[in-house]
Formats: sequence, structure tokens, C-alpha cells
Amino acid sequence: MWKAQVDEAAKQRVLRKMDWHLLPFISMLYLLSFLDRANIGIARNRRNGVDAHLDGLKYNVVAAVFFIPYALAENVCLKLFRPSRWSSPTIMIAWGLVMTLMCLCKTYESLIIARVFLGLAEAGLFPGITFYLSLWYRRQDVARRIAIFFSAATVAGAFGGLLAYGIEHMEGIGGLHGWQWIFCLEGIVTVVVAFAAYFYMHDYPETAKFLTEEERIIVQGQSTHFEYKYVWQAMLDYKTWVQVGIYIGVLVPVYAIALFTPTILLTVPPFVAGCICTILVGIYSDKLNLRGPFIIGGCLVSVPVSYFGAILAAVGVYPTIAVNLAWAGSMAGGDICKGVTIALVIGIGNLGGVCSSFIYINGPRFFEGHGTIIGLLAMSMSLSAFAMWDYNRLNKRNEAICARDGLDEKDHEVYKDAGNKSPLFRFTV
Repeated sequence: MWKAQVDEAAKQRVLRKMDWHLLPFISMLYLLSFLDRANIGIARNRRNGVDAHLDGLKYNVVAAVFFIPYALAENVCLKLFRPSRWSSPTIMIAWGLVMTLMCLCKTYESLIIARVFLGLAEAGLFPGITFYLSLWYRRQDVARRIAIFFSAATVAGAFGGLLAYGIEHMEGIGGLHGWQWIFCLEGIVTVVVAFAAYFYMHDYPETAKFLTEEERIIVQGQSTHFEYKYVWQAMLDYKTWVQVGIYIGVLVPVYAIALFTPTILLTVPPFVAGCICTILVGIYSDKLNLRGPFIIGGCLVSVPVSYFGAILAAVGVYPTIAVNLAWAGSMAGGDICKGVTIALVIGIGNLGGVCSSFIYINGPRFFEGHGTIIGLLAMSMSLSAFAMWDYNRLNKRNEAICARDGLDEKDHEVYKDAGNKSPLFRFTV
């Protein structure tokens, strides 16, 4: 929590300093992560599907098996292990090696095994980095940072196909097909970046060498000590599960776009449009300190179909992920509650990736896929509207309690372990 006596100009200087030191590199980490998980769709179109006999529903199964270990293994290890040791090189080297060795997978069965291990290895990055950012930034500043970080996924989607097109011309070199080189080279790049991250990533504000002592004071957090009661606070809070439902509803369309646009349309325009809008929405969500309206608006934009509809879908749904994660983190009080909430939202939500792998089957109109996505978006809109109403109700209740009992920021220490049940806590709507 930022100290009240520090002037806004000093806060903005520290924000800009943190942005330059944190965001470029973690965005690169997530770009590689998303590129490595989604390139199966591109490789399939570059002969991988023929060589591995991915006929019928086999490709859908190969796409889906990634999400089961990915969802079940997501965790809050960044609170137990240093980011410079956990996010890199440990899990990055693991998934980079799996990705590299996928070039040897020429059968349906071997691809399934590789994708399972890829999901297991990648599981810690996204929730870990989202939680990591929430430790550095104020609640009202974190959405645009998550948006910039998550926009790396849209960059990966936009240019993964272009990159694969260039790599494909290595057909026959070293006795490997072009699709094998896609897996091999992208995996090697991941391993190289992992070693760089070992030296480059900063752990926490209190240990960051690029911050002065005065700047560290500005970025101090709340409830940083670990107790299991904070875990139970997050797991038993109905508001956590509302956010899980919202996240599932917007994540299935995101993965459907990533996995199936290489099959049904040209990929670059939708992802470029999604990237731009993800960043813009994140900025204005922070500026206005609003979350729910941007999620509902994005879902409404995502409903149209066809090629232009695919561009609208990317423009609408990609920004909602960053805003939703910022919203989920902001409704939890304290680092541990926040970490558990984010892990639950992302972990359970990513099981929606299994659904996204099976909804686009019967072309060319894909009625089942479009209908499923429209239904899930409607669910996210409904739950977002409920959350906005509920958070507004709770804020009014807390304001009334503070007015009745004469509570203000000086009483923060008394309620620091209460999390979002504290009368001093205010939910972002």
C-alpha cells in the first residue's frame, strides 16, 4: 500500500522506473510461453498434422491435454521461491527443453505426452507473474501493467505464423521437416532467454537494487507474512468464485482464437487489433479505476462472427483478460489472499482451455463453436454485472461503518489481517 504522505509526482517517478525495469522482460517471458503453447496449431498447418496423423479429433485432443496439467499445477510458488529462481531459469528451461524435443514427436501418442509435460512446465509462469506484478503496483495501477504483459500473447499470435512461415523454409535441413524446426528453434530461444532471466529479473521491491531506500518505502505492501488463514480466506470467499466464473467465460474464446485461427482464417490482423486494444483498455481501466464495465463491453464486442467478427472478437476478448485479473487481485486483501485468489482464478479458469479445444469441429460455419463462445461471454457479462452491484453494496456498507465508528487510515494496523473484510477496504467496481 502506498504511503499517503508521499506526493503523487514521486509515485509516478517510481512507477515509470519500475515499468522500465520490470515490464519488457516479463512480457518477453510470456510471449515465449504463449508462442510455445500455441504453435501446435501453426505446425499442424505446416504438415505436422499429416506426419503425426492428426485426423478426426486427434488434433483437438493434442490441443486439450496441455490445459489439464497446466490448470492443476498452477500455484503461488513465487511467495515461497524467489522469482529470479522460479520463473527463471527453472520452469522456463523445463518447458524450453520440452518444446525443443517436441521436434522429435512424429506420432499422435508422442505429441500427447509432450503436450502434457509442456502444460506441467508452463503452469507456474502466468499466475506467478500476475501475482508478482500485484506486489509491485497499486491496485489502481496494475491493470495497464497486466495488459502490457498479457499483450505479449497477442503479439505471439500475430507473428507466430509469420515466424513459422520463415522457419518452414528450413525444410529438409538436418533431416528435419519445417514443422520440426518450428518446435526446435522456438524451444532453444526459450532456454537462452531463461538463462538471461536468471541474472536480469528482480525479486521484490524490498530487494530491488534499482530502487533507492526512499523508493522502496513508497512501494511497501501489506500482510506479507504467510499464514494458512489467508489461504482459507481466499478459498472460502464467494467473490473469488465469481471471478473464476468471469475468467472462464472470457478465457475460452481467447484460447479458441489462438488454437483455431490458423485453421479458419488469416491470423495477423485479429491479433494486432487485439494487442492494441488490450493495452488501451488496460490504461483506461486504471485511469477510470473501473473493471466491470470494460469486461462487459469487451464481451459485447466479441459476440459478432465471420472474419471481421474474428477481429472484433480479438479486440473485445483479449483486453478483458488483463482487466479481469487486475479485478480479481484487487478484491483480495493482503499478498497471500491475493496470490491464492489469482491462482484459483487462473488455475480453474484454464480448464476452459479443454473446452476451447473441442468447440471448433464442424466447419465451415462452426455454429457449435460460435454458440458456445456467445454463451460463455453472456455468463461473464452476467457475473460481472453481479460483481459490480455487490462490490458497490459492500463499499457503501464499509463507508457507513467507518463513518459510524470514526475509522480512517490510522486504524489500518488494527485491520491489516482482515483482508477484504476490513471496513477500511474498498472494492474496485
